[in-house]
Amino acid sequence: MTADGYAVRGSRTRYAGPIFTVVSDEVAMPDGGVAARDVVRKPGAVGVVALDDAGAVTLVRQYRHPLAAACLELPAGLLDVPGEAPAAVARRELAEETDLLARRWDALLDLHTSPGFTDELFRVYLARDLSPAPQRHARRHEEAAMTVERVPLDAALDLVRTGAITSGPTIAGLFAARHARDRGWADLRPA
Repeated sequence: MTADGYAVRGSRTRYAGPIFTVVSDEVAMPDGGVAARDVVRKPGAVGVVALDDAGAVTLVRQYRHPLAAACLELPAGLLDVPGEAPAAVARRELAEETDLLARRWDALLDLHTSPGFTDELFRVYLARDLSPAPQRHARRHEEAAMTVERVPLDAALDLVRTGAITSGPTIAGLFAARHARDRGWADLRPA
């Protein structure tokens, strides 16, 4: 039982795939009632606000099938390799998706993407002191049509306000980066 008086009385896996698992839980409520709750279990993900010396962020535009559209987002990836640390995944994804390396890494924020139905935790990193990767990454499948765009941070936030950027982790990361910049990078957590 949790400290709040909730307890899982039973759990059944409805679907198990390579990216997520869906379980149905029977949850005892503090008032004695019982509720069915479906939960999407995911391994988590990371995203990177790659900020150059001129104050521009590097974003990727890639096709997202559930939306049937190309979306402008942070470079990001799943924590889908057992034992790979989140910071290592962030470094790898930045290099693979943007052909960039960063010498300075900080943690910006942790975000539960949709706590009403998934346990996914998304960590956003700030990458600075950028340089080109020594070798370009060969992109295949869904990443083959991906494009890289550099946008001034404040202009990227304008794209949020106009609805051109709708990815929750991207929005949170951009606002957190602006907040950190406006505070002189004083409150950043080490990556």
